[in-house]
Amino acid sequence: MFRFEKLAVWQKAMDFNVEIYNRSKKFPKEEIYGLTSQLRRAATSIVLNIAEGSACKSRKEFTQFLYIALRSQYEVATILKLLHRLNYIDNKNLEELERNVSEIGMMLQGMINTFQKQLTTNN
Repeated sequence: MFRFEKLAVWQKAMDFNVEIYNRSKKFPKEEIYGLTSQLRRAATSIVLNIAEGSACKSRKEFTQFLYIALRSQYEVATILKLLHRLNYIDNKNLEELERNVSEIGMMLQGMINTFQKQLTTNN
């Protein structure tokens, strides 16, 4: 087992990725290289940056990867709103996906805050 697999935020982000891939299969075929691809890449970026960051030698460096994951979380949230406006997802799906991605964002921010406190305490 890799260290990142023990992180609750990584586990939640992995589940979210599976959810995104499954739901995006139903998007219009003309979006396969557009919003579908962009949504999948952004969601995948969250989990990949958590994993990559966990291999860093310092918490400061790990925090940089967590910030990248957090930015990808914002990207996902924005794409979801656009998908809703284009009527590719309904209100119920939007709310559920937003709730999940928001929870991931809060978990990421919590880790960042913890690491930053530790860094300032150690200096």
